Amino acid sequence: MFDYSARPELLKDRVILVTGAGRGIGAAAAKAYAAHGATVLLLGKTEANLTQVYDEIEAAGHPQPAVIPFNLETALPHQYDELAAMIETEFGHLDGLLHNASIIGPRTPIEQLSGENFMRVMQVNVNAMFMLTSTLLPLLKLSQDASVVFTSSSVGRKGRAYWGAYGVSKFATEGLMQTLADEVDTVAPVRANSINPGATRTSMRAQAYPGENPLNNPTPEEIMPVYLYLMGPDSAGINGQAFNAQ
Repeated sequence: MFDYSARPELLKDRVILVTGAGRGIGAAAAKAYAAHGATVLLLGKTEANLTQVYDEIEAAGHPQPAVIPFNLETALPHQYDELAAMIETEFGHLDGLLHNASIIGPRTPIEQLSGENFMRVMQVNVNAMFMLTSTLLPLLKLSQDASVVFTSSSVGRKGRAYWGAYGVSKFATEGLMQTLADEVDTVAPVRANSINPGATRTSMRAQAYPGENPLNNPTPEEIMPVYLYLMGPDSAGINGQAFNAQ
């Protein structure tokens, strides 16, 4: 596990957007950021899940979060602009962006992967991530110390058979992270890095490995050290790096 212990007020007064915040790693990250002082913007497509995370953060006495229902698969360009305008009006800037939302798509040989399934995965995992990054970058540049964290995978660092669209999308994720990191390096108060969560006890992992005993994998809460490290000031100056949570 990544060796880091976050101080209680690590993220005090920071505004952080988390995609896919309704469950799994996204929900765990949102709650961890809130517990360390951040105002967390919970973005996802299922409002009921986001509301549950909202209620848990409120009940714990952490800074009041915000629920942002947003479907990354169907969102149009003007909706990203409206999202950015809303965040600027309500919060003034962004200090952090965690790209967590992904879909896995069919695990099948390339030859048998339909174009429709390939494009759906790329829409959520790549196109939407690009749109959020480019649209929210002006708000991140208003921060004194902003961090963009991309969620990668081992199959996005070395290709593996039958991972199809998901694997390709994670290679694209690493490429977008590296490109952004090089562009902002020394010219903007923004840094970009990626995290490979590794095998984690989530519904996506169960979908990919239905025969696996989930109890053999750590919970999302247990892999949070690297998520806190990269989103806080202790990682200032770390840019363009690929991290492993485990």
